Amino acid sequence: MATEIFVNKVEASGIVAFDLIDFRPTTEIAGLDIKDFLFMEMIVKEKEFRSAIDQIDFSSFVNKAVAVHCSVDAIIPSWVYMVLADRLHGNAAFFDFKDIPSLELDLWKCNVLDAELSSFENKKVVVRARPEIPPALYMLATDLLKPLVKALMYGEIGMPKVIFK
Repeated sequence: MATEIFVNKVEASGIVAFDLIDFRPTTEIAGLDIKDFLFMEMIVKEKEFRSAIDQIDFSSFVNKAVAVHCSVDAIIPSWVYMVLADRLHGNAAFFDFKDIPSLELDLWKCNVLDAELSSFENKKVVVRARPEIPPALYMLATDLLKPLVKALMYGEIGMPKVIFK
């Protein structure tokens, strides 16, 4: 009786995986809603605003990314953002005026942009399919990998969808 030799076709294919989940930001993200410091949640009264800001323990934002936003429709003078930036500077690891999901996406993009991709040069690469990955990251990965790789695919190594060869 002859012995059968099993060939691992996935391994033999030479396809390597690029997993965007590996670049997910690990920095904790906190939200800071300007609404909480407005008079009647509508108006910036300078004296009251500055007093309310003075009551915040900004050291609670140390090593965190802070998404500064306003959840109500109010006219916010530009100096308000400067006051908040002044207080966050030196405390928060990063801060910007946007909602938490947008800030997380920006940090995620930065991690992908900072990634060392030379190990993918001239290889067949599959970008892993994951439901929690925002579409913008798939676009960024394609843009970054296309000039480097021999072939780019999407999905899983065993059954990828070819994007280009």
